[in-house]
Amino acid sequence: MTFEKKIKELGIELPEAKAPVGSYLATKIVGKLLFISGQISISDNGNLIKGKIGKDLNTDEGYQAAKRCGLSIVSQAKEACNGDLSKIKSCVKLTGFVNSTNEFTDQPKVINGASDLIASIFGDTGMHTRAAVSTNSLPLGVSVEVDAIFELN
Repeated sequence: MTFEKKIKELGIELPEAKAPVGSYLATKIVGKLLFISGQISISDNGNLIKGKIGKDLNTDEGYQAAKRCGLSIVSQAKEACNGDLSKIKSCVKLTGFVNSTNEFTDQPKVINGASDLIASIFGDTGMHTRAAVSTNSLPLGVSVEVDAIFELN
């Protein structure tokens, strides 16, 4: 099954790949590696998912925010591959940043939202290494940001 068919089978609607809002690229291909800049948590209606996990949002809400980051990663990958996700050979690594309280310790459970989404679409090809890091603040006050590295065919 192609990745596009899997997306349809799962009933996933990918968001628009957003252009960067600063002095950086959304994606960059170096050799056979595709680097995707950090994607922030944006809801399906375009609103920023803001707040601290452990205070304003719970772990499940953080998981959903990370899932939205994962959807944006897939959109950026598709854009970088000129609409052809079959160019993806593997997901190498995700790095997830969680805007959380000092007491919150379930960052990995939050970033599972992005990891699970990538694995559900790409199967074994989507299995990746990962870091899940806590931070005291993220751009625009968002709850989660995730970046990615993919290997291309």
